Parts: sequence; structure tokens; C-alpha cells
Amino acid sequence: MPVWESPEGIGVKPLYTAADLAGVALGDVLDPRRFDLYPALEEPMAWLIAAAGLLVVAAGGALVQQWRWVPAFAVLAVAASVPSAVVGPAATGANHDWTSDASALQAVGGVLVGLLASLLRQRARGDADEVVERRCRRFVVVLGTALLVSALVLTVLRAGSGPLIATPWGTVAVLRIAVLGIVVVAGARLALAGAVCAVVFGAVLARWVPPRFLERSDTPGETLIGHDLPDPVTVARLLLDWRFNILFGTAALLLAGGYLLAVRRLARRGDGWPRGRTVAWLAGCAVLLLATSSGLGRFSPGVFSVHMVTHMALNMLVPVLLAIGGPVTLALRALPVAGRGGAPGPREWLAGLVGSRTARAAAHPLVALALFVGSFYALYLTGLFDAALRYHWAHQLMNLHFLAVGYLFFWPLVGSDPAPVRLPHLGRLAVLLAAMPFHAFFGIVVMSSDRLLGGDFYRSLALPWLPDLAADQQLGGGIAWASGEVPMLLVVIVLLTRWARDDAREASRSDRRADADGDAELAAYNAMLARLAGSDR
Repeated sequence: MPVWESPEGIGVKPLYTAADLAGVALGDVLDPRRFDLYPALEEPMAWLIAAAGLLVVAAGGALVQQWRWVPAFAVLAVAASVPSAVVGPAATGANHDWTSDASALQAVGGVLVGLLASLLRQRARGDADEVVERRCRRFVVVLGTALLVSALVLTVLRAGSGPLIATPWGTVAVLRIAVLGIVVVAGARLALAGAVCAVVFGAVLARWVPPRFLERSDTPGETLIGHDLPDPVTVARLLLDWRFNILFGTAALLLAGGYLLAVRRLARRGDGWPRGRTVAWLAGCAVLLLATSSGLGRFSPGVFSVHMVTHMALNMLVPVLLAIGGPVTLALRALPVAGRGGAPGPREWLAGLVGSRTARAAAHPLVALALFVGSFYALYLTGLFDAALRYHWAHQLMNLHFLAVGYLFFWPLVGSDPAPVRLPHLGRLAVLLAAMPFHAFFGIVVMSSDRLLGGDFYRSLALPWLPDLAADQQLGGGIAWASGEVPMLLVVIVLLTRWARDDAREASRSDRRADADGDAELAAYNAMLARLAGSDR
């Protein structure tokens, strides 16, 4: 593990950040009586989370030497790198929804490049095989490109309207982009050096004020959600007034492209794939793109009723369509097999994840039902929603939660992939019907609530064309109550169609068995009835 991403190298960051932001001496933050500074300051707390996560990764990597743990540690390392990126200087002011997403992508890419560089060093010492080296080199180029693109986006958004190299901040930013460009061209040879330089330059840039902040003051809309909403909500603006969501918009495009590439790979070797699944998957990706990057995504952070439309789309419609698409089965058929004695690859990791105890527990219909229904009430009726409204990263986390919980719920019900726990058709219908009353009741609770959800935030945003926040909340509750009927109807149709299809398939199998054995099962049944009739005489 490179020094810059080790707990030893990152452990001092929370200390001097807390001292800097609180305006106290560095020794004061070491005083146990002053530890209350960390929860009160977002950036030091984020660095503490990063240090704790990377400490677990370092300890786990030293104690566990099995390939199946590599994805888990990689995910943990990535997750630990995100908090410090999304609460830093990039998460403030105009366009901070874009800059914080770009900063998060840079952090993720930097950690993964560092991990891959470590694997390449192991290969150089003879501790890894050729397949691992080839994979690492390929991923380094891809991640280096992602780092370069995110750095360009971040620099353009924060540079302002003046000449870029007219300020020290701009000069360092240009040098950073140049180094990342060299890494992309050189590939894996400079992976570690590029990752180190990216972090060093990032630390330098974080200490200087970007030129944009010196040009003008931010409006309330730019401060709270990253952009202004000067015009009222209309159907035309919801459909046409786009603001691309860097994380979920990009994910929608990548998911659609990756799915089509996998289908194409199957077609090249002569294997078919149901067209209906492809249509469902692409429709799910399109709805994901619309819900997060169209006018829905633009107005969602500032208007509760629009937020509720986005919530319903991400929680109920997108997961249904994606589950029907059967991505796990497609991936297992399209990804290459590692082979006997080879290092496990993405196919083996995916198969292990789907068959794991964690997946079995999370996808159990009763657990998924509790998460699906309970998250509505836990988010909106406990004050958690009010706290989350202030942060763009919290909006993104809510979107991710909606998608994940919805997918876990609908996967065992209508998913084309075999679920860890598979219910009979009648059981699936029962689970679906059990969720509907709770969903409808939630909408009624929101409509009739006297407490204004997110009231302080929406009042601070002060949209002139939205004077009646209570009426907007009632509209949002009505949307939550009514909009769930269409996805539920789609699920019922799919369930009944598959039920009828499975019954027809079973009847066809029974007919073939009867033709093959002279209907021995029916003859045995008639003989049993004859014996029973004879015994009654």
C-alpha cells in the first residue's frame, strides 16, 4: 500500500485540519478535552473516518491473504476515501454538486490506482501472475483517464472566468492535469508516481482559494444546492431543463453500454439473449438518467414534490426494470472464466457475492420488505431528511439508497436472475401485496403532517415562485401515494405472466412424461382409487 494512502500517512491530516479550521494551536487538538472539535467540524471528521477505514484495510491486508477478500478491501478503501473529498473546498459554492462529484471520483480513482500499483509491484517481485498484471495495467489506463476527466471538470468549474494560469492555484491545477495525462499515456509504469502526484497537488490546491470564489458572492441557491432555480416547475422544464448528474448520469450510460457489450459478446459466440430483458434494462437506465439528470434532477434538491417524483422513480420503477434485465446472469455468461489454478476474476467474485451469506440475508424477502417499507418512515419521519438536505453528498447517498433497497426488494419478486432465496409465485404476490398498504399510508402521513419536512432548508432557499411550502409537501405526499401504483401494477403483470408461463411449462413437461411412460402416473392414481373403493365394500 503506498505511503500516501496508508493510515500512517493520513493520520496527521485530521489534526492540522482541525487546528486550522478551529483557529487553535496544533497541540490543543491533542488535548482529550478538545476532542469535541472533530464532530463539530466536517472536514477533520471526514479525515478521521478515512484514517479508520484505511487502518482496517491495512490490518486486513496483512492478516488475510486470500483473493476473495481483495474486492471487499478495495470497496472499503474506496469508501474511506470519499468522505474527505465530498466535504472539502470542492463541496462549497456554485456548481458544488458537480465539483464534489468530480472530487469524489478523483479520490476513488486515486485509491484504486494506488492499489493497482501495489499489485504491479507484487508482480515485479514474482508474487502475482500474468493475468493479474494484465488486468492491473488495463484498469490503470481506464482509471487514469477517469482521473484526468474529473480533474478537467473540477479545474474548469473552479477556475472562474479569468486566465487559468494567472494565479498560483491555476498553475498548480494545470501541472496536475499534465501529470495525470502523462500517467494515462504511460499506463501502469507511472501508476504509483501519478497517484502520489495527484494527491500532493490536491493537497496544495486545497490550501489555496480558487479564483472563482474571489470573483463574486454566491447566491442562496448556489450555496445550498449548487445552482439557482429562477423559474417555476413546469412539465417542459422537467423534461428539457437538464443538469447532468456526474455520478448517476455517468452510471446510467455505463450500465447501458456495458450491458449491450455483454449481449454482443454472447451474440458473437452464437448464444442468444432474450430481447425483452435488454429492453427492460435499457429502459431502466433511461429512467435513471431522466430521474437524476433531467429537470427532475435539477429541481429535486430544492422542491419537495419533485424530490418525491425522483424518489419514487429510483425506488420503485428503475429497480423493477433493472431486475427484469437479469444483469447477474448476463455477466456470468459473458465474463471470462478464470480457469483452474488461475487468479479469481470479476466472474468469480460476482458469483461468490451472489452466493454469499450476506447476499442471502439482504435479499431475503422479509428483510428486503422491512428495508423497503421502513426506509420511507425512517428517512422522512425522524428528522434524518432535514439533516440530509444540506449536503449534496447526502442527496447522492439517498439516491443510492433508494436504488439499492428497491433492487433488493424486487430482485426475488420479478428478477430474471436466480435469487438466493426464491419464493413460490403465491409467496411473491403476498410479499408485494403486504408492501402496498404501508406505501399508501406513508403518502397519507406526509400529506396530513403538520410538520414541514425540511422546512428550515426550503425557507432558506427562498424560491420566490414557491411561497406555499405546505401545499408543495401535500403535493409530494399525493405523488408518493399515487405514483407507486404504476410500478406495482407492472410487477403484478410480470408476476402473473411468469406464473402462467411456468404452469404451462410444467403442464408441457407432464404431457411429455405421460407420452413417454404411457401415463404411468395417471394409471397409478386410478389404481389407488380402485383399491380404496374395494376396501370400502
